[in-house]
Amino acid sequence: MTTIAPVETTRRVAGGIGTSPRRPDGIPKVKGEFAFSGDLVEEAMLWGATVRSPHPHARISSIDIAPALAIAGVHAVLTADDVPGRKTCGQVVADQPVLAGDRTRFWGEPVAIVAAADLATARRAAAAVEVTYEVLEPLDDPEEAERRGEVFRSMHVINGDPDRRGAVAVEGYYETGTIDQAMLGTESGLAVPDGEGGVDLIIATQWVHEDHEQVYRSLGLAPGQVRIHLAGIGGAFGAREDLTLQIHLCMLALHTGRPVKMVFDRAESFAAHVHRHPARMWYRHEADPDGTLVRVEAKVIFDGGAYHTTSHAVIANGTYFAVGPYHCESVDIVGVATRTNNPPAGAMRGFGAVQVCFAYEAQMDRLAEALGMDPIELRLHNALAAGDRLPTTGQVIAGSFPVAEVIRSLAALPLPDDDPGDDPRHLPGGTGLASSRDRVRRGIGFAVGFKNLSFAESFDDYAEARVTLTPEGLRVETAAAEVGQGLVTVLQQIARTAVGIEHVEVEFVDTSRIGSAGSTSASRQTQMTGGAVLEAASRVREQVLLRRGGDDLSTDGVLRDGVVVATLAEVLADGPVSEQVRFRHPPTSVPSETGRGDLHAGFAVAAHRAVVDVDPELGLVRVVRMDTAQDVGKALNPASVIGQVEGGTLQGIGMAVMEELVIEGGVVRNASFTDYLLPTILDAPDLEAVLIEEPDHYGPFGAKGVGEPPTISSTAAVVAAVRAATGRPLTRAPIRPQDVAGV
Repeated sequence: MTTIAPVETTRRVAGGIGTSPRRPDGIPKVKGEFAFSGDLVEEAMLWGATVRSPHPHARISSIDIAPALAIAGVHAVLTADDVPGRKTCGQVVADQPVLAGDRTRFWGEPVAIVAAADLATARRAAAAVEVTYEVLEPLDDPEEAERRGEVFRSMHVINGDPDRRGAVAVEGYYETGTIDQAMLGTESGLAVPDGEGGVDLIIATQWVHEDHEQVYRSLGLAPGQVRIHLAGIGGAFGAREDLTLQIHLCMLALHTGRPVKMVFDRAESFAAHVHRHPARMWYRHEADPDGTLVRVEAKVIFDGGAYHTTSHAVIANGTYFAVGPYHCESVDIVGVATRTNNPPAGAMRGFGAVQVCFAYEAQMDRLAEALGMDPIELRLHNALAAGDRLPTTGQVIAGSFPVAEVIRSLAALPLPDDDPGDDPRHLPGGTGLASSRDRVRRGIGFAVGFKNLSFAESFDDYAEARVTLTPEGLRVETAAAEVGQGLVTVLQQIARTAVGIEHVEVEFVDTSRIGSAGSTSASRQTQMTGGAVLEAASRVREQVLLRRGGDDLSTDGVLRDGVVVATLAEVLADGPVSEQVRFRHPPTSVPSETGRGDLHAGFAVAAHRAVVDVDPELGLVRVVRMDTAQDVGKALNPASVIGQVEGGTLQGIGMAVMEELVIEGGVVRNASFTDYLLPTILDAPDLEAVLIEEPDHYGPFGAKGVGEPPTISSTAAVVAAVRAATGRPLTRAPIRPQDVAGV
């Protein structure tokens, strides 16, 4: 009997796991040759544009489309009455109108759509549609929304002895603002009618199958009549999880019988997609004199905006992770997601864990000060580990969870020189502002955060993939979205390592050709689609070896005792060998009334240490250095992991010191990159990342998703460092110059 050697992580294949091969999309993107969704072109193509409400809350009295239809080159003007199927859409709850009919509930809500011969004409026609509104008072305060019962989800997580009290207590109130994903590529896509009543949609999205279900229902078509293809994506970070122009494009294409393209400009993009939930958080921490955390009470309110989107899951994360990665005997956490007339909030990198990390890490620093204890030692004293129970849900932590090692590894990194020098470029504000060296104060801040990986609360989370061996090599087929995170490369590496064949091509196939891979979110694709590819590739390898009685496989063919016994051409004489797999992570449960249960498949932890220079007189901040340690399970592609860590960390810095959508009375006042400030390369500090590799229990080769943890604790660390430099409480992020200066 032939024994087939199992796939090992030590298997030596050029470009396999543990190496950092060049990304196949890297050079085309750098050279400007990569085809993004905004580059799509089709013969006889029309252009679409959207009519949007200028009011956050209003009744629609009338819509007159005649002036738009009178413009030469206009082919269609459609309103809510023209939606052929289900009039609403939404991931969790279908409560958002495809087009507003009787009422608008947020600034920028779509009211009508047009198609015309060119973009300028389409936009002119959209401006010509006459909508009469009866303006209503917007509900823009989430606390008032809760009082009125305008709530998407309310949770109360209770665990432990409610009478347990500590000798030392600290309380605090914290806020985080509305943050935008600010992906470089705005929303865009192309719909092409098939001439038989169906349509093909080529779109930049994070989840083609979820889009597919919402689109065909609103079009009133059978599932097979709609096919969604993944286009090149210019960033996502959660902004592409919800529908924006998908149904609109298909409606216009089917109505006109012509291909229709839409591309949003930057201002429209700010109006069209969801944002990170702003939060208000009240906390009380109690501890014994030795630093043992014994009770945490908190109330967390997330403003979900006008429609449900993913608030149900985001507030769950905010509630379940509200204590942080720490032991605590007694918890009482209230989480509320409210409905307002502010812009809809939904998925963004970190998904509810970012907001509460900002609060609970500030609390840990306050507690350390009250105890007269080193803040790092306080965290180590209370650090959770694998096999412990989460203080909120009571779930036993399966897999790896090296909180203490992450903290110690980060704390051991050397700090930079205290002297900022005389170079004005290295002072807060740079050369353009008037900081002087004698005013600069340095601060150091530390923060730890954690989050679940993949979907939770009994969601049937799976990913499907197909792996085929041909004489040319391996072909991987998936519907997973590559949003810039390097998924193509890591799937190639997994397949190479599993089979032993170096040549691997990854093909993104449409919704008619393969089952769902789930969303590219929740740090899940490496584990989920990667898990499916590993299993499918391993089955292909086993099938081929069994056919020829071999014990290993390589590009040369089937091997037995290191000798080639059959070439790939000989093995595949009867056709390719293919395996299709639907991979699921360990099952999760429905939460009890008090939020208990095995609700999550796995977790990851990260920590950041920020070093900042501050001019407290002018309120200016420069992040000098940002070091981090992160629990990654197994770094399948170390360079890609570091890239994720650096990018996520810089997003966290942006949230700490500059990024915020300014919303007044429900209206966004800074919907442009001129006024919505983003970190650039000039704002990027020196950074060292330590990757903690303790293999997890369900990812391929022990890998964990790495995309979200870098954003969770980075904001908290930067603000902690500014607190240390100024002595000011700084309970809101982003911090503003007036907060730092105390004016």
